[in-house]
Amino acid sequence: MYAIVEIAGQQFKVEKDQKVFVHRLATEEGKTVSFDNVLLVGDGDKVTLGAPAINGAQVGAKVLKHLKGDKVIVFKKKRRKGYRVKNGHRQALTEIVIESIVASGAKPAAKAEKKVEAPKAEVSQDLSALTVAELREMAKAKDISGYSSMKKAELIEALS
Repeated sequence: MYAIVEIAGQQFKVEKDQKVFVHRLATEEGKTVSFDNVLLVGDGDKVTLGAPAINGAQVGAKVLKHLKGDKVIVFKKKRRKGYRVKNGHRQALTEIVIESIVASGAKPAAKAEKKVEAPKAEVSQDLSALTVAELREMAKAKDISGYSSMKKAELIEALS
């Protein structure tokens, strides 16, 4: 059984117990990760193709270690101009081993949920410490008419 899965922005053809080097993942060594963006699953003659991904399919992997790739030399030169620049680059990589490929019925991986702030309770505060723009926003929220032409003292009086 094999799968084509998108990991860290790249597509990989993976099989069980295969080691893969991917771009650095924000996961500690020894932890397991799961990838939901499975594009294709092949099991013998049976091939399941997603549009764009297969619902319920999942690839589980374990992070072995974080490392750097081989050095790549970037050399730029313009002839007869005296311009030469030499740079090196080493890509940050993560080595993972594929532990499982589930074709269907997998639960979606828990993604980082965005925290929704509760509406702020009206706190009796010193309105004189606020700016005119903040006072106008409060007046707009309370549906006070003519707030755009009011001065700061008038806004404070209307909001009180």
